[in-house]
Amino acid sequence: MESDAKNYSRAAVIGEGKVWLADGDKLPLYDGRWPALFDLGDAVCACRREDLPGDAALTSVELRASYRLLAEEEYEKAAKASELLFWERAVRYCPRCGTALERATNISKKCPQCGAEHFPSPATAIIVLVTDGNGRALLVHARSFKHPFFGLVAGFVETGESAEECVRREVMEETSLRVRDVRYVASQSWPFPFQLMLGFTATAENPEELRFADGELTDGGFYTPDALPPLATPPSLARILIDRWLAAKL
Repeated sequence: MESDAKNYSRAAVIGEGKVWLADGDKLPLYDGRWPALFDLGDAVCACRREDLPGDAALTSVELRASYRLLAEEEYEKAAKASELLFWERAVRYCPRCGTALERATNISKKCPQCGAEHFPSPATAIIVLVTDGNGRALLVHARSFKHPFFGLVAGFVETGESAEECVRREVMEETSLRVRDVRYVASQSWPFPFQLMLGFTATAENPEELRFADGELTDGGFYTPDALPPLATPPSLARILIDRWLAAKL
């Protein structure tokens, strides 16, 4: 099977970040034959591996790898299912009174004691493509990356700051760079495990002073379009921002 072929049309998500793909039409997900924690339509459901039919013909892949194997709409459902499974495990007790929560709807839980209803709340993060004003973009490798590709500066929005303020703070903390012309570009749900990414561009005021200050980044620099390191892969917002920058340059 070709690595970039969209040959699968059905998927079961088992835990966060793991997808079991049905071989051909042998597993008609979801038809109600087994318990589903979350039913996202007839192409994708979130369930326990032991709850699937014993004769199911399945291929196990990481969620990110399933992007190349599923149709876009089905990958988006699988990503949502993964996030819901993370939420199902992580949010079990009412933050108001500590009582065990009960499922209310597909995307909410309710406290039987105080009546408070709780919904999935993904963490908000920024990601920013920083340019130097001379045709180069800042590409970095983070200590947390599992593969040797280069992406963009990113970080979580803190209480009391705007997304634009977060961009300036994260870039300064991680690279010692001051940035201006901070502009919002696009957003993306990022299910690894449960985030909303806000994408920006910005211009460095002092690119010659680039220094990895807080230990989160292990390598990087300003690159021209004709001399790029290995890049973050789709469907990441980092790659979307990089590709937009490349398209504008070309």
